[in-house]
Amino acid sequence: MRFSPLSLAVLLLAAPLAQAQTAPASAKDTKHAAPAVASTAPDRVDLDDIRNFSRVYEIVRQAYVEPVDNKTLMKAAISGMLSGLDPHSEYLDKEGLAELNEDTTGQYGGLGIEVLQVDGTLRIVAPIDDTPAARAGIKPGDTIVKVNGKLVEAENIDEMFKELRGDPGTKITLTVLHEKGDKPVDMPLVRERISVTSVKVREIEPGYAYVRISQFQDDTTPDLEKKLGELIKKNGPQKGAVLDLRSNPGGLLTAAVGVSDDFLDSGTIVTTRGRLQDANLSFEAHPGDLLRGVPMVVLVDNGTASAAEIVSGALKDNRRALIVGRRTFGKGVVQTVLPLDPEHAVKITTARYYTPSGTSIQAEGIKPDIALADLSVNKTDNNALLVSSEADLPNHLANENSKGTRDIDNDGSAENAKLATQDYALSQALNVLKGLALNRATPAVPASASKH
Repeated sequence: MRFSPLSLAVLLLAAPLAQAQTAPASAKDTKHAAPAVASTAPDRVDLDDIRNFSRVYEIVRQAYVEPVDNKTLMKAAISGMLSGLDPHSEYLDKEGLAELNEDTTGQYGGLGIEVLQVDGTLRIVAPIDDTPAARAGIKPGDTIVKVNGKLVEAENIDEMFKELRGDPGTKITLTVLHEKGDKPVDMPLVRERISVTSVKVREIEPGYAYVRISQFQDDTTPDLEKKLGELIKKNGPQKGAVLDLRSNPGGLLTAAVGVSDDFLDSGTIVTTRGRLQDANLSFEAHPGDLLRGVPMVVLVDNGTASAAEIVSGALKDNRRALIVGRRTFGKGVVQTVLPLDPEHAVKITTARYYTPSGTSIQAEGIKPDIALADLSVNKTDNNALLVSSEADLPNHLANENSKGTRDIDNDGSAENAKLATQDYALSQALNVLKGLALNRATPAVPASASKH
């Protein structure tokens, strides 16, 4: 694996903790946007701090209950220095670099969850579609309190995190506290080879496309262009589209820029700013909207993070789409992977990113245009009505234009009820999209015909 030092566009971490991702940035997508921050007065290391570090180091070596070798101590010291900066900076050894490569390709052995270390706990950012975690019912905001019966604590959190991955076919039991639950639940799971197909495309209804992106990896943009192109070729131009970014933990910055560009003809997509010159970048859209400007709705929730927030912010600020759902996660910082040697690297936060309007979403997220509560709906049991319309009345006059072959009861409500009980948020997004499409299809009144 090769890394280009300080090539910021290479990396934007998926949701926190991260599963980092690498890929070369396209030269046409970047340009320097701001000068480097001026250097400040030198901040020299205090000799007392060096002495204290040395003393603590020796105390651990001599007095800790079990022997600790120098290599382990130095690794712990480096890891502690980075983890104390923010939740996303970390030290990567050979194993960590291998995981980073796995996440870039979307293939690894594990459960299919993005996890963040928060105050000595393992917090679920999002499960990945069609993985053991998603099928078991793990949701964004859940907390893993035990792994194979062992309590997750600050002292063993790294070990517990590594347990989540493993050879396909091996078993693991997670004890999970749901976000709104009061009692932990044991979830026996079997690890699988996670091969994440990041893009799924279909029609919800004739003329209305549904695009689901589960994470942003190196093949996401070409996969989107291929699948959406095939859908339009098969079914014709669409009236509108829902882009589903719920529980999308993020991924590659370049993939987020590419997806945004696919739905925009012009405008800024995202800018990044940091202390280094290479951290100051701006990404602009190019002509060529895959959907040719038809209305769009973007579905988001509290598991929509990082690169997924870049896409949401770009489409919202450029007035290309309405954002529907819940406030997003709020990860507005960029990480860069800097190599130390062929088997070790540092993943460090090097910039903040800003939506086209110049807004930082760090720790605040993106507020939806239309907010939806996290609800599910059930179809009510109603007794059949003897008279539900004029057509049920005896001796009613027939419609002179009716051919008698239409099912007047088939008004689409049955399909709407089915979708709403399966996915309430998606049904509401579709209703909003239909309203936008109807408004777009309404012909403008000629000036000469306006009322006086």
